[in-house]
Amino acid sequence: MTTSRADNAFGSAVPPGGTENVPPSVLRRAITASAVGNATEWFDYGIYAYGVTYISAALFPGSIEEATLFALAAFAISFLVRPLGGLFWGPLGDRLGRKTVLAFTILMMSGATFAVGLIPSYDSIGIWAPVLLMLLRMVQGFSTGGEYGGAATFMAEYAPDDKRGFCGSFLEVGTLAGFSFGALLMLGFSLWLGDAVMHDWGWRVPFFVAGPMGLVGMYLRARMEDTPIFREIECEGKQEKGTAVELRHLLRDYWRPLVVMGGLVIALNVVNYTLLSYMPTYLQRRLGLSPDDALIVPIIGMLFMMFLLPFAGALSDRVGRKPLWWVSLVGLFVAAVPLYHLMGTGLTGAIIGFLLLGILYAPQLSTISATFPAMFPTQVRFAGFAISYNISTSLFGGTAPAFNSWLIQITGNTLMPAYTMMASCVVGMIALHFLAETAGTSLRGTVKPAERHQ
Repeated sequence: MTTSRADNAFGSAVPPGGTENVPPSVLRRAITASAVGNATEWFDYGIYAYGVTYISAALFPGSIEEATLFALAAFAISFLVRPLGGLFWGPLGDRLGRKTVLAFTILMMSGATFAVGLIPSYDSIGIWAPVLLMLLRMVQGFSTGGEYGGAATFMAEYAPDDKRGFCGSFLEVGTLAGFSFGALLMLGFSLWLGDAVMHDWGWRVPFFVAGPMGLVGMYLRARMEDTPIFREIECEGKQEKGTAVELRHLLRDYWRPLVVMGGLVIALNVVNYTLLSYMPTYLQRRLGLSPDDALIVPIIGMLFMMFLLPFAGALSDRVGRKPLWWVSLVGLFVAAVPLYHLMGTGLTGAIIGFLLLGILYAPQLSTISATFPAMFPTQVRFAGFAISYNISTSLFGGTAPAFNSWLIQITGNTLMPAYTMMASCVVGMIALHFLAETAGTSLRGTVKPAERHQ
């Protein structure tokens, strides 16, 4: 007896399109398979952001200030490549399937991160050290261009319609778990080995952990069947016929959700990368905290946010995504400057300020994976998400750490990160006005989920 394509790799039948019939054990595996890639991606960001002092000293020339700025610029370079990754991987994911693309992207991501730990120092090979770092960051960015949109789409298309917010929140738990794990590793090695050894070779060790993480993620994804919703249109032959055709359809028929999502992502990721990636450098260089204290503050905040995200995701299933986004955007706009003032008062103020900023940001973060995939129909969902998300992120998200550092350097005003948050929230509020509410709506079929209410 042969196994049909509707049978998943774990032996439980999941009919095409039937997310409501997905067994709980399979749903948990789908969430885990999605989240592990996000954790791997953000593990890289965590060890890079929290080890930027050591990386800049080892791989870049110049003064401490110049080397740090160069290292932050190298961090931003990976984001400039992400739209190319979205253009490449997104249409492939809509034609070949979500899991096929996700297996490749996690290997590329983890391999590039692993290889950073192998780069010889600037003293050994000169200019080739930063060149190799930038090339590996570009590989990481190219693979990430397909990773996040694919993982969110994979999770959303497995989740029950009335629990998509709750299930999707665990993708962002993976984000914070990976980031926190990277930060804790860097902090742990710093405390154990000491500053001199960390500058010598200790900073490299956390990068090697990405290798096993990528292999585990690929194994989990390879064991999953593709999403029921994708298999439904696959059985009906309703996938897009080619990359050029799909891109033409996206620009012609779905330009509005592309633009709206781009605006929301500006708010989301300027806050995200300012709050998470740039914060250790900001607390140490601008507010004068010790290197260890500058790592401890965001770690405490992220662990608290991990606990909060599933509750916010479940709440969005009850009241909708838009109310949570309004609370977050307005709250951050009003509170950013006072909370940055609070962080400037010392370690205790920094912890409290970061926690409050994290509470205000959590309603956005917890609902990404439920909100954004629902803006597009199945046949263009992966590409629409990947392209819009990555273009906006590359221009306004990954560049935020270097941009904030540059603004402080030319103005001397340490509140500049708060002002960039406020500006991004204004953009997000404008975009949110045009977002259709899709909580509880089915993602099945080739019609935009929002049109089911019309």
